[in-house]
Amino acid sequence: MDLNDPQLYINRELSWLEFNERVLEEACDTANPVMERLKFLSITASNLDEFFMVRVSSLWEQDSEYAGQDMSGLSPKKQLAAISERVHLMVGSQFNCLTRRILPALAKEGIKFLSYRQLNEEQKNCADEYFFGTVYPTLTPMASDTSRPFPVLTSRAVNMIIELTETDGAKKTEDQTIRYAAVPLPGKPGRIFRLPSDEGMRFIMAEDIIAPHLHSLFPGYKVNRTALFRVTRNSDLEMDADETENLMNVLERSITRRRWGDPVRLEVSRGIHEGSLAYLCGKLGLDLSDVYEVGGPLDLTVWMGFYASDEFAHLRDKPQPPVPAPAFAGASSVFDVIRARDVLAHHPYESFDCVVNFVREAALDPSVLAIKQTLYRVSGNSPVVEALVLAAANGKQVTVLVELKARFDEENNISWAKKLEYAGCHVIYGLVGLKTHCKISLVVRREDDGIRRYIHFGTGNYNDTTAKIYTDISYFTCKEMFGQDGSMLFNVLTGYAKVKDWQKISVAPVSLRSAFIRLIEAEAALAKSGMGGSITAKMNSLSDPGIIRALYSASIAGVKIRLFVRGICCLAAGVRGVSENISVSSIVDRYLEHSRVYWFGGGGNNKLFISSADWMPRNLDTRVEVLVPIEDADLKNRLIELLEANASDNVKSRVMQPDRQYKKTARRGKPELRSQAWFYENALARYAEARQKDEPEIIPRLPNENE
Repeated sequence: MDLNDPQLYINRELSWLEFNERVLEEACDTANPVMERLKFLSITASNLDEFFMVRVSSLWEQDSEYAGQDMSGLSPKKQLAAISERVHLMVGSQFNCLTRRILPALAKEGIKFLSYRQLNEEQKNCADEYFFGTVYPTLTPMASDTSRPFPVLTSRAVNMIIELTETDGAKKTEDQTIRYAAVPLPGKPGRIFRLPSDEGMRFIMAEDIIAPHLHSLFPGYKVNRTALFRVTRNSDLEMDADETENLMNVLERSITRRRWGDPVRLEVSRGIHEGSLAYLCGKLGLDLSDVYEVGGPLDLTVWMGFYASDEFAHLRDKPQPPVPAPAFAGASSVFDVIRARDVLAHHPYESFDCVVNFVREAALDPSVLAIKQTLYRVSGNSPVVEALVLAAANGKQVTVLVELKARFDEENNISWAKKLEYAGCHVIYGLVGLKTHCKISLVVRREDDGIRRYIHFGTGNYNDTTAKIYTDISYFTCKEMFGQDGSMLFNVLTGYAKVKDWQKISVAPVSLRSAFIRLIEAEAALAKSGMGGSITAKMNSLSDPGIIRALYSASIAGVKIRLFVRGICCLAAGVRGVSENISVSSIVDRYLEHSRVYWFGGGGNNKLFISSADWMPRNLDTRVEVLVPIEDADLKNRLIELLEANASDNVKSRVMQPDRQYKKTARRGKPELRSQAWFYENALARYAEARQKDEPEIIPRLPNENE
């Protein structure tokens, strides 16, 4: 068959929207606590925001520049039309979920949202006092006429559009001039206001307090109609710089421009008057196909802050505090443990503290000479960065590659880069044309038998905040060949070095693509020889045409392929004669599935790897990524155990069908297995077993049945 046939490929953008639908299913699932459902709903909205800011914006630019097609045979124009149709349906589902399912469920818990008309006298007085005392001073009405152009409103901010007619000194005729003004809703103190009540918790949205008082903003005018609107703008940075310019300066200029990119989406409250809508579309340069009417409070991301309130802990999932990584239980030094054996940690079930402690101990250890580290996304108060600052203060040679181009984290990373520089660290901003996405920390230590290098490789970022909600793998080793590869990788990143052969790791964009292709083709050769071929791969996204063609070829050769792909998957499973040997499943649960694990197991010769890379063109061609082999037998078995648990999940796993839709896994009488719950129970058991061998570790506080 022609493996380039567009019918064999799923459009990247539509596949991503299918993933967001799976997240939305979690918001609608009554088996989840109601506040968790609200969280998932907020996530779907945040996901859509970024989708429009980056992906849809890119398609708009392509549509005006060329008429090419993607691997599924769709031109940019056809993709935009398909996206618009799909998202309009999705938005309807989002607000049905909120208004018909979640809000009624909250009401049963005594949590209700009221309109201004529903307020009793006490509540109305409270709302009025709040408006005039707090909200009114922050409001800025923005008129639009010949002397005052339509304001450039911040992307994703919620605004009111007000239709006005003059009353003072004007003839009251039907042909009075209609004027329009915009009023941005204040970002602080927030959209949701709590009201006094003796009957449970009562709340009101800020816009429902503001609307009845709009006349106070426009004396001499009649407020005819109001509606909410929200503009999403192109936020993908364009960096035009010559080779002599400082990357940080270029980025800082680009970040400032991001706020004012071209509009790509207009959200409006349902029932907006056609005159107001036409006015907004005209001023923003958008068509009706770019307009999304919503039947509820505009901007569902506002619910994330509401979900997180301490008052609602009983309506969220029971806490699962991470346990210490068992390998380090009771140890006085992380380096002693790693020198004795390689270590694998599974986050967030096992605490990210082992990674922080790795860097912190290196900062304090007088035997440590140097620390080299990559940083892609870090938290706002990063203990890893603080440890690197401490290391520099203690006289260590500290080299940090801070990837300034990490999308939407640019400002945060610029701030950290400056702090590290001021502390005396040698800071590299990244490479021209490439993003440094690999996760590696290298410690050089002087020991009795000479210099030894200790390395941490990760599938996730050095971010202690996301490490509590993302599933990732950490691998620690001090084997010499890994140390040599690690040192050479930093030489490539910080200096001038071209490496043809790596001893253990594979590195994108140089050798990673070819390494994956060789591994896939080797399984196909085993299958053809009758020895059996097997591939199991876990990743965030699969969209690379070359990898997909190789997988199709392997499937045709008889290789059994299991793919666990959380998000985008452009491969079509179950196509007769092509991918009948391929299964694709996706797990959406409490934690974001983020680890990348690859298992090539044909002929009983299990080869296992972890990586920072998905099977996407950007990871293989335009990023610095690392593929790390796991060679220790016990650690290989742990990764196999992880993958088999994913394969056995029959609660939160959804499987791609031949029609390319995803459906929940059928249990067929099998006992219930929720892989993320199983991983946590397994982590507790492993830690308890480790503590029986060595007692000094403090027992973490774990949830009890009454919480």
